[in-house]
Amino acid sequence: MNVFLYSFIVLLVVFLLLLLLKVHLLQKSAEEIRKAFSDKLHTETNTLIDISSRDRFMRALAADINEQLKKLRSERHRYKQGDLTVKDTIANISHDLRTPLTAICGYLDLLDDEETSEIVKQYLAVIKNRTKSLKRLTEELLSYSIAVSSASLVLEETVLNHILEESISFHYAALKGCGIAPAISMPDKKITRMLDKNALFRIFENIIGNAIKYSDGDLQIALSKQGQITFSNHAAGLNEIDVQRLFDRLYTIETAKKSTGLGLSIAKTLTEQMHGHITARYEKDVLFIDLMF
Repeated sequence: MNVFLYSFIVLLVVFLLLLLLKVHLLQKSAEEIRKAFSDKLHTETNTLIDISSRDRFMRALAADINEQLKKLRSERHRYKQGDLTVKDTIANISHDLRTPLTAICGYLDLLDDEETSEIVKQYLAVIKNRTKSLKRLTEELLSYSIAVSSASLVLEETVLNHILEESISFHYAALKGCGIAPAISMPDKKITRMLDKNALFRIFENIIGNAIKYSDGDLQIALSKQGQITFSNHAAGLNEIDVQRLFDRLYTIETAKKSTGLGLSIAKTLTEQMHGHITARYEKDVLFIDLMF
């Protein structure tokens, strides 16, 4: 009896050791698949997942994941090609429209000096207004097509304080025209980052322009010592859904009917190209846009 019990215990121990070894190997295979899958998702490569385990179930799992990876890469490639085609088309159309629109605006300006009846002047004013809106749209579409290409960025040491001050000065007339006196807070110390100065100016320009559209009459701009820039203004006409979609391409809301919806989308694209972060939040009827590099 003792020999039988001893043999049973030995067999049980061996079985448990083999089971533990099997579990360990399965865990190792699962970890290999997890790491390989994460790597394939974040790198542009045509290689597939390969594991050291000979377990047929784990290899079957890896094979199934590889099939999905192939489909994902195919869809990603098709999306990139389609997106590139759309961007090129936008750029080409914008270029083609700029010249005739500029000429039309010029001739309309010349007609302002001609003797015409009041009704003709009214018609011309409407045509001129619509033409300028169309020209502004083509300019923004062209700007967007340029913004989505990071190849044009030139990173250099940039003082955030200086670019922000220039942007505010640039919008002084528009702010004054809307009765907005911005409250500005900046540290005396220069806050420097490796950024593209023109891209940063465009980001600030679009954010301030957005504030002019949405503001109920105020604007606060704060630059912290850590380099975070916060733009805030009261905007009672907004809601959480509007704010969450402010960075979406071509999204507009009722208070911005004259906007193409590209301004903040361009700001977000340029910010991310320079490895920064931009977010929007809405608290107690106040719109906050936070920018960090």
